[in-house]
Amino acid sequence: MGDASVALRAIEAALASSSAGGNLAIDAAALQEVDTAAVALLLQARRLAQARGVAFTLAGAPPKLMALAKLYGVGSLLEGNGAGAGSA
Repeated sequence: MGDASVALRAIEAALASSSAGGNLAIDAAALQEVDTAAVALLLQARRLAQARGVAFTLAGAPPKLMALAKLYGVGSLLEGNGAGAGSA
């Protein structure tokens, strides 16, 4: 959970310095381990971005991440904004 906490703080800092109408872009291509915490972190990032009026873009999501999100019934919340782009 330590990595997730660090990532969440980085996301919050990025959002604090962004203005409404901006974009929070997360490149998930480097994710090597995918679990519930990864899905929860991305959903929290999406919620925080929406609350600030900032667009949320997920790129390079590994197929395992999207499969897990779909299993939990939240895949549609992460799809459609670049998720999976560039992943095999």
